[in-house]
Amino acid sequence: MSKKLFTSESVTEGHPDKICDQIADALLDSFIGQDPASRCAIEVCVTTGVVMVFGEVTSKATVDVQKVTREIIDSIGYNDTSLGFDANTCAVISSLHEQSPDIAMGVDEAFEYEGVDEYDRTGAGDQGMMFGYACDETAEYMPLAIVLAHSLSKKLAEVRKRGVIDYLRPDGKTQVTVEYEDGVPKRVDTVVVSCQHDEDADIDSITKDIVEYVIEKAIPAELIDDDTKIYVNPTGRFVYGGPYSDSGLTGRKIIVDTYGGYCPHGGGALSGKDATKVDRSAFYMARYICKNLVAAGVAKKCELQVSYAIGMARPISVTVNTYGTGIIPDDKAEELVREVFDLRPKAIIDQLGLQQPIYRATSNYGHLGNPDFPWEKLDKTDDIKQALQKYLV
Repeated sequence: MSKKLFTSESVTEGHPDKICDQIADALLDSFIGQDPASRCAIEVCVTTGVVMVFGEVTSKATVDVQKVTREIIDSIGYNDTSLGFDANTCAVISSLHEQSPDIAMGVDEAFEYEGVDEYDRTGAGDQGMMFGYACDETAEYMPLAIVLAHSLSKKLAEVRKRGVIDYLRPDGKTQVTVEYEDGVPKRVDTVVVSCQHDEDADIDSITKDIVEYVIEKAIPAELIDDDTKIYVNPTGRFVYGGPYSDSGLTGRKIIVDTYGGYCPHGGGALSGKDATKVDRSAFYMARYICKNLVAAGVAKKCELQVSYAIGMARPISVTVNTYGTGIIPDDKAEELVREVFDLRPKAIIDQLGLQQPIYRATSNYGHLGNPDFPWEKLDKTDDIKQALQKYLV
């Protein structure tokens, strides 16, 4: 029997980096909501008392950056000066300008465009490689550790906002270590929860409440045993948090956003970017493909890498890795992917409906695994099963 441990982490919406992601995606939604063709690459950083919004936006929309920014900060729970960061009093500095015409040129008319069809016309907004992944170890087709870490973070926010634990503050982090036997998740080995709290809360009460109202509610009882180690606020104190104690930046939690480190990462951040940026759209498409492949029974787990050149519509490479779990060779799986799925940027945008204001919801607790997201649909399994037949001969 082979045993191994794997760990993933998550953070709450009050984490400084996540504040930035939420503001960036809320602004993106505001632009796209008025003008679906908006081109956006919005960056945000925060520190004590200051929010800076900068980047490139080309749009017909008119958006009140100050208003949107303050609304997001308030909704997170930073609305009192005692927290060290307040939506009503922080400074909001904005510096947005138009997208580079050199980049726009390649997106508006692809380098290799020869008038074949409209999908050949729109080029990728940047070069790069993106990874998708799916496995059959959870109902979400995601690795168990990241699913549980997000579940803990969401529960932390829920009990704070509902007043179940009334001394909690917005910042927090979670971490889960899962033990595998022969590649199958069997139990939770370690849980770490760090939660910001009021000054007069004591560590014993915090530990008791977090175990009862967060950990026991978020993690199935059958995964926890007498040997499971639980650490709550290991330093013993977490009063100061958020931008008061740590600066934040858009795109600094890309492993939290994706697969919890379980598979390779292309490196491109997600939040604040419109769908012409393949860092975002092709990443979602790669996940969509892998999830449908696993659900169709092609493999028990599947990793897909796709790469692009700026200004070109068709991907440079498509690579499938099923880790030996596939019912057809990986090179045949690559042929199947190219047959069933259109990986040109505009085709991805249309297939997944990515010119809609749907992005704020992605900026917390992962961009993947939520059945409400269009790239989580399982609507290609029949097409895959039909195409699969010729590869099984």
